[in-house]
This record gives sequence, C-alpha cells and structure tokens, in this order.
Amino acid sequence: MIVVRTVLHSDLNNFYASVECAYNPELKKVPLAVCGDPEARHGIVLAKNQLAKGMGVKTGEAIWQARQKCPGLRVVPPDFRKYMHFSRLMRQIYAEYTDFIEPFGLDEAWLDVTGHRRSGEEIADELRRRAREELGLTLSVGVSFNKIFAKLGSDMKKPDATTVITPENYREKVWPLPVEDLLFVGPATRRKLNRRNIFTIGDLARCDAAALRYALGKNGEMIWNFARGNDHSPVLAAGEAAMIKSVGNSTTTPRDLKCDRDVRLVLTVLSESVAERLRAQALQGSVVTLYVRDCELNALTCQRKLSRATALAGEIAAHAQALFRERYHWERPIRSLGVSVSDLEDRDSCQQLSMFSDRSRERRYELEEAVEDIRRRFGHYAISRASLLADPGINAINPRDDHVIFPVGWRG
Repeated sequence: MIVVRTVLHSDLNNFYASVECAYNPELKKVPLAVCGDPEARHGIVLAKNQLAKGMGVKTGEAIWQARQKCPGLRVVPPDFRKYMHFSRLMRQIYAEYTDFIEPFGLDEAWLDVTGHRRSGEEIADELRRRAREELGLTLSVGVSFNKIFAKLGSDMKKPDATTVITPENYREKVWPLPVEDLLFVGPATRRKLNRRNIFTIGDLARCDAAALRYALGKNGEMIWNFARGNDHSPVLAAGEAAMIKSVGNSTTTPRDLKCDRDVRLVLTVLSESVAERLRAQALQGSVVTLYVRDCELNALTCQRKLSRATALAGEIAAHAQALFRERYHWERPIRSLGVSVSDLEDRDSCQQLSMFSDRSRERRYELEEAVEDIRRRFGHYAISRASLLADPGINAINPRDDHVIFPVGWRG
C-alpha cells in the first residue's frame, strides 16, 4: 500500500511587523514598517503590517519609496532577539504535533505529520488558532503531499489561511500559477524559462525533461520534477535541521564601492569575521561563495571549490577576491557584498597530510588566533589591518558583532 505523505509548511505572516504589534498593540492602528538603519544605508523595508501593505508598501524597497506611497508610515528598527524568541515559541507549539520539524528561516517551517490521528488540514487550522490566541500572530499554512507544494500552498492565501493541495487537485490549483512561484525558480531561471515560452508551472510540467536539462542543467530537471509533484525530499527531524550548513557574513557598505581596492578591503573585513566564526565552532570548509549586489539591486552569486579546507581569513579573502575579478565586470557600483564558507567539516577531522610540514600555514593560524584573542579581550577595534586604516568608513564595519546571521536556507 502506498502511503501519501502529509506535509505542512507554516509561514508566520509579516513576521517582524506582527511581533512588534504583539509587543505594542497601538502599532496595529497605524501603517507600520520594520526597517534597517537609514544612516547605515540599511534603509529598506524588512516587513510591514497589513495597513502598510494596503497602501502598497513592499518588502525590500527603500524607506523613501515606502514613504512616498504611505506618508504616515511608522518606521521601527528590527529587534532580532524578540523575533528569535517568538520563533522558538512557535516551534515549541509545532513540537506538540510532530518530531519532524525543519525550519526555513525564523518565520517558516515544514512539518511532516504523516500518520497523525488528525488530518493535515485540521492540524493546520489548529496551529493558526494557537498562533493567534497564544502568540498574537497570524499564520498561513500549506498542506500537501510534498514540501514544494506545501510551501506553495502557504504562499497562495495570506494572512491567516489554510490551503490544501492534493494529488487530485494540484493540476487545477498549481499549474495555472506563474512559474516563478515555484521554489528554486529565481529571477534568472524565470527569464530563461520565459525565453522558451514557459510562463506557468503547467507550461514547465508539460515540457520535455531532456530539453530542460540541456538548457538549464540539473536544475532544469529538478524544477520539472517539482512542477509535476515529484518531490520526495524528507522533512528533517528536529535537531537534524539545525546542523550548520555554512558560515557567512554580508554587509551593505557605508558608500558605493567603485574599484577593486574598495572591494578588496570589504572582502578582507568579511573574511576575517567568517574565519573567526568558523574557528569558534571548530569548523573549516572547502567551498567559498561570493555574493555581490550592485547599486540597482542586481545580484550575483558564485562559488569555488577549494583543494584544501580552510578557516583562514587570508585564504578565504584571496578566493573571494579571485571570484570577484573573474565574475564581476564593473558595469555599476556595488552596494553590498557577502562571503560564506560551506562544505564544512570538523577542524580535527582526518586529512591527507603533505610529506613536507606546512609550517607557514600553521603560523598563519597562530597569528589570526592571536589577533582574535586581542579583539576578544580588548574589543574589535583594538587591532586592525594597516590597509583598512586608510578608509575609516570600511574599517568601521564590524560584521560579526553588528549583524545577526541566520542559517542558509536558507538565505535571510
């Protein structure tokens, strides 16, 4: 007998703004946006309440754009400690229904409730009720037979709604939707699909899989399967999903970067932070990923596989800089940069040793750890690279202390 899975995707609506309103109910009466610090050039909308949404305010736009649409907009800074607290409370509720809970950021999670005595729709409705009554938040839940369609369902009706997608109705409900609504179909993939007259998820599902693989590689075949409901990926058990997949930092720079020197300085600062955080967790990694966003918010992501795992800032920065030189062509100034290291392993894991001792590499580890110890004892700015002192704005970036980093995938 084939058992059809029951997978839920739970999405807390307008999460940051909803938490602010839960702490201060007066904010429910005004258009509200949670925004980064305009003085530090993080002045974009991170979340908004329903009143602001009704005025056309969108997540990701600049504060000045939001205020043009909504002159009475109330702006508050983010408080990630509060958001993490509410996220933990919601996950405690999930844990009463299943052990299989896979977070997808602070405000989203998949739950596998296959075999539960109650139906997925009943559990979803109860989760929504408990979120309202116990936390003062609203929740949208998708119920389906796989993770991809459950995620799609939670996005279809907001706020405070349950959407059920079954093996019998998914062609009717899912296939008419724009292809970019499917998880893992980003802007670049959407453009490639649109050029091939693929505009809906149904168009994608009816394509020839071999042609898609030829055009888009393995990703083409993957999204073709997703469009047809063929997603068998498991919902990880609580604890498994918390495993660190990568360590990274990014920053919106104090000014637009206009030359290789500017980029080199910022990548050095970011790489130092990443290396410190890797060493703090006794990890090293063998894939370096670079993220670039220009002043018109176009994004580039690229990565490089290393021949040897590392937790050295100098090596991470060198690979990030090489990626930048190879892939970015200075069509526009740069607004933000990010560096991450993945394919992680324990620092103490077995490694193939060289016949010749690499004492210089050992000394670099000792030097970086000595710098880290000075900063830990006397503060981040107690010691800096000489190259950074020529640019006080960039030297003032402290990504490890000033930025809250969330696990990839699950990307923030």
